[in-house]
Amino acid sequence: PSVAIIGTRGYPSYYGGFETAVRKLAPFLADHGWDVTVYSRPGATWQLDPERHPRVRVVETRGLERKSLSTLTYGFTAARHAARAKPDVALVMNVANGYWLPMLKRAGVPSLVNVDGIEWERAKWGRFAKLVFHHGARWTARIGSRMVYDSQAIAHRWVQEFGLEGEFIPYGGDPLGEDLPIEPGLTHRGYVLVVARFVPENTIPEFFAAVPEIATHTHVVIVGSSGYGGELDDAAAQLAQDNDRVHWLGHISDDRRLHSLWQHAGVYFHGHSVGGTNPALVQAMSCGAPILARDTVYNREVLGDGAVFVAPNALAIARESRALMKDAPRQLSLVRYVSQRASEHYTWESVCAAYADALRKVAEDSLGVSVRAPQ
Repeated sequence: PSVAIIGTRGYPSYYGGFETAVRKLAPFLADHGWDVTVYSRPGATWQLDPERHPRVRVVETRGLERKSLSTLTYGFTAARHAARAKPDVALVMNVANGYWLPMLKRAGVPSLVNVDGIEWERAKWGRFAKLVFHHGARWTARIGSRMVYDSQAIAHRWVQEFGLEGEFIPYGGDPLGEDLPIEPGLTHRGYVLVVARFVPENTIPEFFAAVPEIATHTHVVIVGSSGYGGELDDAAAQLAQDNDRVHWLGHISDDRRLHSLWQHAGVYFHGHSVGGTNPALVQAMSCGAPILARDTVYNREVLGDGAVFVAPNALAIARESRALMKDAPRQLSLVRYVSQRASEHYTWESVCAAYADALRKVAEDSLGVSVRAPQ
């Protein structure tokens, strides 16, 4: 069987959650007999990555590198190419690409669509962009063969709004199995960490407002950027310039370095508010980070009782960060809980197997014949 993966920056890429999923899924499918094509953006992938699977085909298409247009334009050129190539099934990431599903359908290519979060509620988008995403979701609901929801809460929203059931497939994490080297200048459990793209719905402005207070007691490590520059990048740079306890590391593509930061953090603040199962959160759990999370239905679904939950304001974030940094027994209890929870519910092996099964079912429904990959 053949599958085309559309809607990410490509393979192998370290940009975000979709790209992490594709780095795990594409090799898994190839090893299980699938012909895999991943559509990519020029310059967005690590061509010399030693872990790159030789049987995963990468096709680069063109688009516009603009914040509000990149997903749509790259999605269009990828879908157009896939419609001509006619794979047995397409895995489409992000409802913005719902506009291009009719192109695939006319070509006889069924689609499994990962709808991501509720994009039209993200604060980073303006009114027009939110409208584009919402209409894309409507197209996805009408044309897509089958949906994938990465959390039960997202699934509930789609059933409520669009009346669509689908597959619940979360994200996975990599268990470490070893003590990684500590980042130079830091100590084990000696810092508060945040890892996030710099957008308002990740509670970055509130966390930045809490940083001066947190930094009076401990080090603060900031990982991430907006990807396009702007006020929040400037704010991170200023915080690091004003206090030598604040470290802004920018975007980190080295998994081992990032995993080390999670493993040794005294507190990992997770402020994501719009979306389902967040890949960074699952990986932080697998790395054994004591977690302080913004109180949302999505974070509670993933973390259970394994975190301290906090309101999205600077005073509460500073207060709870300080309290958890001083409470070693609580840190240990939280780490044990989330590590066990990650190993039971959020592993890449189970996630990739679920995707393979869902893709096979969609292809079989379309072709009317059994689709079995050689093992």
